[in-house]
Amino acid sequence: MNRQSRSLAFFAAAALASLPGIAAACSTCGCSLNSDWASQGYATSRGLHLSLRQDYFDQSRLVAGTHRVAFGSVSLPSDTELQRRTINRNTLLGLDYSFNRAWGLSVQLPWLGRDHQTWPEGQTTLSSSHGQGLGDIRVIGRYQGFSPDASTGVQFGVKLATGTFKQRFDAGTAAGELLDRGLQRGTGTTDALLGVYRFGYLSASIGYFGQAMAEIPMNARDGFRPGNSVNVNLGLRYLDAGILTPQLQLNLHGEKRESGAFADVANSGATFAYLSPGLGVKLGRRVDAFVFVQVPLYERVNGLQIEPGRLWSAGVQVRL
Repeated sequence: MNRQSRSLAFFAAAALASLPGIAAACSTCGCSLNSDWASQGYATSRGLHLSLRQDYFDQSRLVAGTHRVAFGSVSLPSDTELQRRTINRNTLLGLDYSFNRAWGLSVQLPWLGRDHQTWPEGQTTLSSSHGQGLGDIRVIGRYQGFSPDASTGVQFGVKLATGTFKQRFDAGTAAGELLDRGLQRGTGTTDALLGVYRFGYLSASIGYFGQAMAEIPMNARDGFRPGNSVNVNLGLRYLDAGILTPQLQLNLHGEKRESGAFADVANSGATFAYLSPGLGVKLGRRVDAFVFVQVPLYERVNGLQIEPGRLWSAGVQVRL
């Protein structure tokens, strides 16, 4: 096994070993897909990169533990809220500036659109909501000056409380009531972001990357604190297909239960593993695009949660 293979194997083993201690759930599985590396890697040359990414996923599969549950098997009215469906259409605008080969800064601005349906506690008819707007902005710095090839880096930053957590139901018996905090476009909290990544080549034709990113809320807000979370991404891509770059990612996500007076403690927290095949396309000297489909390999949730069967993601990056 050569040095590159040993590095990738070590990163994968360390990342996987960290997961058992993490109870986790991400109601938006798209947050686990890595599109920085998908669109031709982390920047090492000075300048500004702009990216635009669109995710679509339909959360309509009811899951308990590791098993899918039929909605018809749950008696209504229920003594707790039962979520029926959430359709997500999320747009992410990224601005990345490299000051030099070692230092860089990225800002991620999410625009979230969600249609949600739920059976409120004690009700047999659905209540619904529709909303779109700014989510929680992320500001992330990076340092990758540990080696001449800039192949290893650390990330550090914050998630800001820019998304609303005051959206209300539009229709049904719950009209006018606030959505659950886990369904809001923002958490209301400021979170610390800490990560590490490495990329390189297994051969002249095959590139690899590994990334781990932890998110730790630094406060609670109005009776709610999201759980600590971690994403681990491992990927391979084939480099000898001309303007096309076939890719494959393994995305692991973990998140602890929510806490606080307005948290859904019983139905939050899970562990997920996703497989994400994709394709990169070279559109020009400074323009790259990508498309991915993400499918669940493993899911274990606390309580009852609705999860997607597929996530579709497409994007483009321009280097100015």
